[in-house]
Amino acid sequence: MTVVAAIIQRVTGLAFVLVLIGPVVLAFGPVEGVTIAVLLAVIASLFAVPGAWREVDWPRTRWLLAAGLLAAPLGALTSQLLPEPALLLLIGAMGLIALNAQRFGKLAAQLRGRGGAIGSGALAGFMHASSGLSGPALAAYALGDDWPQRRFAASAQVVFLGYGAVSVALRGLPSSPPWTVAVLAACTAVGMLLGAWLTRRVPVHVARRAMLLCAWAGAVVVLIRGIVSLFG
Repeated sequence: MTVVAAIIQRVTGLAFVLVLIGPVVLAFGPVEGVTIAVLLAVIASLFAVPGAWREVDWPRTRWLLAAGLLAAPLGALTSQLLPEPALLLLIGAMGLIALNAQRFGKLAAQLRGRGGAIGSGALAGFMHASSGLSGPALAAYALGDDWPQRRFAASAQVVFLGYGAVSVALRGLPSSPPWTVAVLAACTAVGMLLGAWLTRRVPVHVARRAMLLCAWAGAVVVLIRGIVSLFG
């Protein structure tokens, strides 16, 4: 699944953690799973940023980064304080919100200019540090501020890298065996390289459909597991 998530990230510019979060949380638990996902997302961003650098919209990117980095400590603290069932429910709910972000057009319309960037960035930073899912808030701002897709996708790679680096610093490195993390990191790198090769060969709509299928399955299973743990 890590390879698939990286391929989709490289082809579409988004959704690495959205695809990965369900399986990794189920395999490693909510705290360790998110810690691993955030670290792998940093690796994926390191591969994506060089190719996107020339298209980055720096004025918007700076505000999103600044607000998100200030809010990230609260997100990391939340993930440490919540009991496992509540954290599973939070991650599952955030995954479902992410998948339904396109339905929030009226809300997104209010997110414009510097104020919209600060509000969206703060929410995205909190979500990234707590669950790894910062995409919905960023996408809502891009929609509300009429951000051209190509510039947004490029800028998002820098934002993800910044959020990810701070989130790793706040959460610490995974406690799983180093060889496990190394294998997952290698799979991420392989997926990004394969994605670069497939970018001109796989239609974006096909990659997006695969992303949605994997992400819906992962979010629903995590949410169900949280509900079962809550009442079990």
